[in-house]
Amino acid sequence: MHWFSPSIPVKTNQAGITRQVSSVEAAAEELLTWEKKGAAWREAVQACIDAGEGRATPEVARRAFRAAAKACGMLRENL
Repeated sequence: MHWFSPSIPVKTNQAGITRQVSSVEAAAEELLTWEKKGAAWREAVQACIDAGEGRATPEVARRAFRAAAKACGMLRENL
C-alpha cells in the first residue's frame, strides 16, 4: 500500500455517505467509479499509476487525486 495523509473525503453514490481515500490504490479504485472524467481525472489516474510503479510519490498522487475530485465535483469539502 502507498499511503497518503491526510485522507481525501469524496462523495459516493449513497446520499450522505462520504468515503475517506487514504492510499494510492484506493484513489485509483475510486477514480474508476466516477462518471465525470476530464483532464484532471486523467492526470490523477496517471499519477496513481506512476506512484504505484515508484515513478512518483504518494503525495504527488494525493494532490492529483484531490484536484480531480474537486474538478469532477466529487470532493466533499468542509468536513
